Amino acid sequence: MAVYNLERLTVLLVEDNRFVRFTLENLLRQLQFRKIMTAGNGAEAVEQLKTLHENQKKTGGAGVDIVLSDLVMAPVNGLLLLRWMRSSKESPNRFVPFIMLSGAADEEYVHSARDLGVTEFLAKPFSAASVSRYILGVIDHPRQFVASNQYYGPDRRRRKDGPPAEERRVMKEEDITIVYSADKVVKPKKATDVWYFRLPNALKDKVGGMGAGGPGELPTELLEEAEEQLERAALDFTEWARDYLAKLSDLCTEALMHPERRNKHFEEINLLAHELRGQGGTFGYPLITTFGKMLYEVTGKGCSENDAAVEIVKAHVDTMRAVLREKIAGDGGEIGRTLHESLQAAIDKHTVAA
Repeated sequence: MAVYNLERLTVLLVEDNRFVRFTLENLLRQLQFRKIMTAGNGAEAVEQLKTLHENQKKTGGAGVDIVLSDLVMAPVNGLLLLRWMRSSKESPNRFVPFIMLSGAADEEYVHSARDLGVTEFLAKPFSAASVSRYILGVIDHPRQFVASNQYYGPDRRRRKDGPPAEERRVMKEEDITIVYSADKVVKPKKATDVWYFRLPNALKDKVGGMGAGGPGELPTELLEEAEEQLERAALDFTEWARDYLAKLSDLCTEALMHPERRNKHFEEINLLAHELRGQGGTFGYPLITTFGKMLYEVTGKGCSENDAAVEIVKAHVDTMRAVLREKIAGDGGEIGRTLHESLQAAIDKHTVAA
């Protein structure tokens, strides 16, 4: 099995949370990436990619090899960034592997990303092992691209071991145009036309694996050091999480003082809950992920926005503060069960009051 070296690859990391972006950037450096571009949201990423495209046309320089992007961001989220990369003429590489990273791994999001041409969907919380596994996956198993009147992106059919999926395509391969060059990437104009793009595996060549017959791996010591890096980041996570809980508490106060603006307050509460549910497990606090997910679900679209609903948010905040204060790792055992039961009792009490 070949041992890969990722130094020659360029990765674009798009993440709106500064703490998580910094943590992921350090993780990627631990995995030997040396060329890392970062952006705080999809809009920043688009501007960087446009500039990169112009520079490529002028100097013929290297482009982005892999995109690792969060999903929920403002003003341009990961789905809109993905759509732009797959469809815009200004995109420097419409074939680039795109790994969507999100705590919102709900079915609706996953299907939307899949239909827009995502390569892989990596759910938060993440680990060094999961990030490296997905990166190795896009290197070792590049999927042919499909271009039709309705879709452009990686082949959505999987060719892994296991029972075959139901074949929904009516066209046979002999009726499909096979393309071996990246030069012609426009969608077919006829509704009946389908193209398959089967391109050389440039990423495997860059990491030094073209001579190997099977999949490659990263040095074991790199993965161990990367996991240790995440463990050290957990020390900073508690401060970051306390800041988020303080923001949630302030939003509750604002919601009680200004009920006419509660819709906006609950939107912000829901976004903060999304961040907490996505990060807790990554940094050794899976209960934060559990309670953050509960808060995310109870403050979603169509939720109640009365005084009782605000009290439910406050109960979640108090519970998560207890987890951080007592440094409750893992599922918390008996203490974790007690916290969960107390939170559920508070939710039930205020739901009845509503």
